[in-house]
Amino acid sequence: MTPRARAPGPSRNRGPAFVGAGIVLFGLVVLQQTTQIPVSPLYSKVSPTIFPYMVAAALVALGIALIVQAWLGQWGETDADSDATPVDWISLGWLALGLVLNVALIDFLGFVIASTILFVCTARAFGSRQWLRDTSIALALALLAYLGFAKLLGISIGAGILEGIL
Repeated sequence: MTPRARAPGPSRNRGPAFVGAGIVLFGLVVLQQTTQIPVSPLYSKVSPTIFPYMVAAALVALGIALIVQAWLGQWGETDADSDATPVDWISLGWLALGLVLNVALIDFLGFVIASTILFVCTARAFGSRQWLRDTSIALALALLAYLGFAKLLGISIGAGILEGIL
């Protein structure tokens, strides 16, 4: 017996189709959960559920579009995938280090110092080697964000060890 030749036509790549189906399913879960949000009769046209309904509709539509693209063979592995740049694990490590340090230190050191460390690690991940410049920019941006939240909006995001200074 000879193997059957596959007829030309749409590719039925199942992996990407499952991703699309998962997105549709997630959209339906968002839709179902949105129906559980209590809405006061005081709202006339726009209720708190309008944006969740829009997100659910967008997820379902995008999931269906992905399924169609997978079925037509327009989504999946391409020749360009084999030419992709290899992962730069050192840069990824700097990003991970910055995130871990930010989460670990934000309660003790506060927003400004933890965010400065995160910025410097991220800049290093993107190839910067100018620690002093990066730290100065990070400190200025973190202070600006902190003062904007704490003083202008009245939202405490944690000053940490700088509590008495700020």
